[in-house]
Amino acid sequence: MSEVIKLRKGLNIKLKGSAEKALEKLPVPATVALKPTDFPGLTPKLSVKVDAEVKAGDALFYDKYHPEILYTAPLGGKVVSINRGERRKILEVVISTDEKVGSAEFTKADPSGLSAEEVKEQILKSGLWPFIKKRPYGIVASPEEQPKDIYISTFDTAPLAPDYNFVMDGQLDTFQTGVNALAKLTEGKVNLGVQAGSAFSSVKNAVINTFDGPHPAGNVGIQIANTNPINKGEVVWTINVQDVLFIGRLFETGKVDFTRTVAIAGSEVKAPKYVQTVLGAPIKDLVGGKLVETDYNKRIISGNVLTGEKVSEKCFLGYYDSLVSVIPEGDEYEFLGWADPGFSKFSATKTYFGKLFPKKEYTMNANIHGGERAFVLSNQYEKLVPMDILPVYLLKAILVNDIDKMENFGIYEVIEEDFALCEYACTSKIEVQKILREGINTMIKELG
Repeated sequence: MSEVIKLRKGLNIKLKGSAEKALEKLPVPATVALKPTDFPGLTPKLSVKVDAEVKAGDALFYDKYHPEILYTAPLGGKVVSINRGERRKILEVVISTDEKVGSAEFTKADPSGLSAEEVKEQILKSGLWPFIKKRPYGIVASPEEQPKDIYISTFDTAPLAPDYNFVMDGQLDTFQTGVNALAKLTEGKVNLGVQAGSAFSSVKNAVINTFDGPHPAGNVGIQIANTNPINKGEVVWTINVQDVLFIGRLFETGKVDFTRTVAIAGSEVKAPKYVQTVLGAPIKDLVGGKLVETDYNKRIISGNVLTGEKVSEKCFLGYYDSLVSVIPEGDEYEFLGWADPGFSKFSATKTYFGKLFPKKEYTMNANIHGGERAFVLSNQYEKLVPMDILPVYLLKAILVNDIDKMENFGIYEVIEEDFALCEYACTSKIEVQKILREGINTMIKELG
């Protein structure tokens, strides 16, 4: 039994509408899409044209600077459109699905009996490599680098997050196969971040780290910082817990299977629950007919309310997302405004009386209640980030483009999700996550 790492800093935001542990299997979607915009720093080059027939696992596009990294079709069918934005930027590659087309064939083998190069080649050819990200920077890992360790967080503490113990029910053997494959890719260890009593504690060929604490304790970056922090020049790889299943299925069956369990949650969902669908499924298939009828606008978010992307029913599920959150937009006038005593409002501080009811669940909207103000030192951020880091100093170093100070204040250790709570609670209404990504982009441009 591993020692429990107790984290005190952070904040749990209790939103109404958590998904009940009930699973609905959705029909195969008529269309699916892969979005290059889901991959920070990617310069995509197309491998297909409109009307091309592709099997599941066939390449749709690849990375211009790492052509060995392929981004493959979630299902077989025909490419019906390649949607572009400004300056012909590729936004989506949309496929009209056809189950008769089938899947590309790969090697079926026990990864424990393969070499590291054979495992790497299989993951690259199948298009599963983009699920592996690297720290620093939170971008797709380079196959040429050697990570000191690989980290997987098996729980999520974000608002409305799915319960991965429920999601993984009956699939732990496949998860173990995925872990065995990942263990071949590092000379270090595969590290699992778990909660006490988790089913993942029985996984072999991995180091088990048990965590206890409020959000962001479930963030893999927080777990790295509290077990083996990243130093300059070091690389750590990370992968989401459900994405390990994709790797496990690949080696068990010799085919790609992008089936994913997604939580549909939030106060605006009639009956929040889990659905089984596929990567890149249309948002309309996931939420259609499931939302409460109201006279106010709703915000649909692919991901969680802190870090997710605002989408419409015409959009597609994000590449890494296992949650769709639906909350009120908050664009209507509010009686009394800031003068409301707030018995039914959640507050990160003691602004509202709702702070007196810590176990209460709240209906919260997307209104930020004000505009940007002076960015002052308040010690507010430090209470929300359980890392040996000074968030405000790091953000100000980014704003003045001081690379040395960015290094000194810990930019190698964090990505947007680690500072998301700071943006939520910020008195100054600073776009923390946007600033941090701009700093990361600067580091990549200047230092590689």
